[in-house]
Amino acid sequence: MPQSRTLLLVPLLAALTTSGAAIFAASSCGGPETAGAATASTTSPASTSSATVTMIADIPDASATGDLDASADAGDGGDGGAEPTCPDDMVRPGKFFCVDRYEGYLVVLGPDGSVTPHPYYEVPEPDVTYWARSEKDVYPQAYISRVVASNACKAVGKRLCNREEWMRACKGPKGWMYPYGYRLKRDKCNSSKPHLLQEFFGSDPAKWKYDEAFNNPKLAKEPGYLATTGFFPECMTGEGAFDMVGNLHEWVSDTVGDDIQDILARDKVDRNKQPYRTGNGIFMGGFFSTNDQHGPGCTFSTIAHEPRYHDYSTGFRCCKSLPRPPKEKKKKKK
Repeated sequence: MPQSRTLLLVPLLAALTTSGAAIFAASSCGGPETAGAATASTTSPASTSSATVTMIADIPDASATGDLDASADAGDGGDGGAEPTCPDDMVRPGKFFCVDRYEGYLVVLGPDGSVTPHPYYEVPEPDVTYWARSEKDVYPQAYISRVVASNACKAVGKRLCNREEWMRACKGPKGWMYPYGYRLKRDKCNSSKPHLLQEFFGSDPAKWKYDEAFNNPKLAKEPGYLATTGFFPECMTGEGAFDMVGNLHEWVSDTVGDDIQDILARDKVDRNKQPYRTGNGIFMGGFFSTNDQHGPGCTFSTIAHEPRYHDYSTGFRCCKSLPRPPKEKKKKKK
């Protein structure tokens, strides 16, 4: 385990769990694509919970802050012409941002300075401040909401990527549809496996409960499904990021707006009748049991769930902004 850094601790939102049945859109999260299930309605875990939760402001949508350049190629920059660099656990797919090399996991810093990993197969606990880490050969954190992921990134001086940054990092410098090339090769990334909800809880989605099924720890622990970070060496982008397609869905900072259909149409994403509403979050890339249900490879976009949603298929990775060079002042003409 790498040495911890002295970083600002920030509060996070407790991940919610609820009881009762929930039917979720086919293939938008951990559920399989089954006949008659594609247009199933969603029972919001937040709306059905009676728990008292202190709301914590989520990180703003990075695309709206005006301090990023997701489409720019790597190049010179930084204060005074110095070349900005990314931390060792990140790669640099754009001129002004870095992205984690691996999917994230969570650690907790103890009062004595000890660092304890949070079990990847458990929903993050209430009233605990988590730090995001990116490292090879560990299981990434599943069962995580966008709110918890955002705060874990923020705790270590990072943030969630926005969708444009995420796709740029996934496609690499050549703009491929998959991290490894233009065409799908099913053995390159951790995807296309059978759906565990169906394997463990039967073929009727109406009987899959949010806590007992979608957030059951045994789904992430089942051998041969969730892989450790970097286990698929050919599922690597041109700049060296791993597992951006498959393994776990990855939350981004964007929020679903009224223009979401235009955005997805622009990116040639087939939504397959995902139920959605404005204010939902977005996660990208698919997980170990999806193919291209919501768009091929790096465009795979799920829009059916609110930011507090989590299940065994949801994960994350962080981004970090790099400084822009100061603007040169125009000389006044004499």
